[in-house]
Amino acid sequence: MPLALLALAIGAFGIGTTEFVIMGLLPEVAGDFGVSIPTAGYLVTGYALGVMFGAPLMTVLGTKVSRKRMLMLLMGLFVVGNLLSALAPTFGLMLAGRVVSSLAHGAFFGIGSVVAADLVAPHKRAGAIAMMFTGLTVANVVGVPLGTFVGQSVGWRVTFGLVAALGVVGLAGVAKLVPDMPKPEGVRLRHELAALKNVQVLLAMAMTVLGFGGVFAAITYIAPMMTHVAGFADGSVTWLLVLFGLGMVGGNLVGGRYADRALMPMLYVSLGALAVVLALFTVTAHNKVAAAVTIALVGALGFATVPPLQKRVLDHAHGAPTLASAVNIGAFNLGNALSAWLGGLVIAAGLGYTAPNWVGAVLAAAALALAVLSAVLERRDTAAGTSPADRPTAATH
Repeated sequence: MPLALLALAIGAFGIGTTEFVIMGLLPEVAGDFGVSIPTAGYLVTGYALGVMFGAPLMTVLGTKVSRKRMLMLLMGLFVVGNLLSALAPTFGLMLAGRVVSSLAHGAFFGIGSVVAADLVAPHKRAGAIAMMFTGLTVANVVGVPLGTFVGQSVGWRVTFGLVAALGVVGLAGVAKLVPDMPKPEGVRLRHELAALKNVQVLLAMAMTVLGFGGVFAAITYIAPMMTHVAGFADGSVTWLLVLFGLGMVGGNLVGGRYADRALMPMLYVSLGALAVVLALFTVTAHNKVAAAVTIALVGALGFATVPPLQKRVLDHAHGAPTLASAVNIGAFNLGNALSAWLGGLVIAAGLGYTAPNWVGAVLAAAALALAVLSAVLERRDTAAGTSPADRPTAATH
């Protein structure tokens, strides 16, 4: 794998850290600004919304710029946002800093996926995408727990200052290691927008929303589920999330490796197993050991879907993949928001802290159904000869 993938992974590590570390620092931030925990929670919501809307916006703005330069600009924006968060004198400015840094998130992963795929041979594209996303998964194992510890020990501002420094390292890595890859000639914004009309691209994005939504339906409420149902102490939630992160790392690498060999079978297995494991979580949540194992499996199976889904979007939008790739990153955050809302509804309805697992299982099963539908439509179109743009990729899946 090219060294340029390391630079992309470092950027992904910083972005993953800043996205999730705030969840462990909400009490400290709320206390410093004199706001309630629910109000401080806007720092999470604001970031997610920034990713959803920022992904297509920043990608469209970058259509006139080479991909390397755009990646550098995005990392610069990420640094500015985190510095603003670290130095913010008011909660409003802290929220603004979070939104600014979030604007870089979707476009970085979207454009980075295209760059990573172009750096390697066609049969290694999913593995290259997975290598970049390894930075995001490792952030949940190392960056988030370490950032939470630093923030609780010496102040949350130090954490965001360190994340900004990570962004500087990522920026330097992109500048030094990523080759100059100009925007392909003849590609215009209307071509990028046209890719979003492709049925296979839309189905892949819907699988992203539902599949990853299944994961976050459970993980969003992992703290009350583990403390009130499994019987863990409050302090155990941190290492349980590390287990989740380790599962993410393993699943991401396995998904990338096997997606290059058999993309659709990889999706069938990972989404089907995810639906089963989430359903079983309603039972295993009552036992500490079984719950810990299940958390790792949810992370592994959930992230095993990321490289194949991202590659499928790239394959079917291969004439103009950048915007579609970035919008698919926004789809992950849409899934997170949707599943968190649905999980909250079933808890509020009095169904208990394990009820979101059933929500997740249904979402994952729906994603599996869409995967089957996508394959059926692809085979029909290939046989009928009505979708020549998709036929070359269908044979490799």
